[in-house]
This record gives sequence, structure tokens and C-alpha cells, in this order.
Amino acid sequence: MFPLKDTEAAKIFPFWVILIITVNVYVFALEILAPDPDIFISRFAFIPANLSFMDPAALLPLLSAQFLHGGFIHIISNMWFLWVFGKNIENRLGFFFPFFYIFSGVAGNITQYLISSASSFPIIGASGAIAGVLGAYLALFPSHKIKTLIFVLFFASVIEIPVSFMLFYWLITQLFSGAASVSMVSAENIGGVAYFAHIGGFAVGWLFGKLLRV
Repeated sequence: MFPLKDTEAAKIFPFWVILIITVNVYVFALEILAPDPDIFISRFAFIPANLSFMDPAALLPLLSAQFLHGGFIHIISNMWFLWVFGKNIENRLGFFFPFFYIFSGVAGNITQYLISSASSFPIIGASGAIAGVLGAYLALFPSHKIKTLIFVLFFASVIEIPVSFMLFYWLITQLFSGAASVSMVSAENIGGVAYFAHIGGFAVGWLFGKLLRV
């Protein structure tokens, strides 16, 4: 399933969403054009084993890692999800949207840290922040429908899918994938996709959305 657009468009110009996408694209350009992209990533990525809550400098990667990406597919998929789901959240939060976005990303990275605090694998990407947007979307707009591209064998079709179904399905895949990542390797060697960052970001976004509805 690939989301295309919300059937209920936001009634604002999505300034913050566009700004965040622009910053991510700019940082990605710096990353791939760096003389040594690996050094660039290791400098700004979040490495759980290096985190110290007593050292402010060691906390900065919780933020900077959100603007790094592992390739074109990684950044395109993240920014597309932000574009599809972020506009209605920005419509609801206004000026506070970027703070919510960054907080969700930090919460996601801390969740990953709690699962794999000894891991030396770098964690990068906006997925935790995007997951926060998805969680808030589910809490605030559960009745919305998303025009979605689906593939069945060799055929493609566009249908409207309830956002509750789409995001519950997404969350379940993250839960199973996260459980599998822990069961197959030791906590010191958990790497690849930071599934628990997704889960943590989603949970924070959902709780925040529920508080807004009270």
C-alpha cells in the first residue's frame, strides 16, 4: 500500500511541512556530496552506546540524526509520508507543529536506546518523527480516508482506505519487525531499521493527539 493523498485536504498552506522537507533535502545533499559520507553520518548520527544524559553534546545526535537518510528511497518515502499526513497535523497544531515533530523524533530515538543501549550501529532518519505524525493523525482524524495505490499481482489500482486500517496495519508491521530484530540478534548488535524508534514516535504522537481531543 502506498498513500497518495488525504481525501480531506488541509485548509492551510503547509509552511512548516514544506520547510522541514526542504531542510531534510538540503542536509541529504550535504551528506551525499561530503568528501566522505560515512564520516559525515558518523558525526551526526545517533549511536546508542555513545549517549550520555550527563553530557549535553552527546544529546545533540538525538536531534541531528533525524535529518540524515540512508539513501534516496529512504528520504523520498519519509518526506512523502510527511507530505501526505503532515499537512492536516500542521493545520491543527499551527506554530507548534515543528516542535511536536522534533519531539516525536527524539522520543523515538530514546525508545530505540532503551531497547539497544549498547548498540554501536548509527541510527539515522526522520522515521521516528514521521511516526509521531502518523500516531497523531490516527488519534485526531480516525475517520479520514486515504487514496492509496495498491498492487495485486501485476495490476495496480487506486482505492480509498480508512486511515485507521492503514495506520493500524503499519503499526502491527513495526511491532512484529521490531520483535524479530530483537530475537535474531543481541542488543549490542541491533542495527538496520530502527523499528522501536518508529514505535516510540508513533506512541508519543498518538498520546499527544488523544490529549488534544480531550
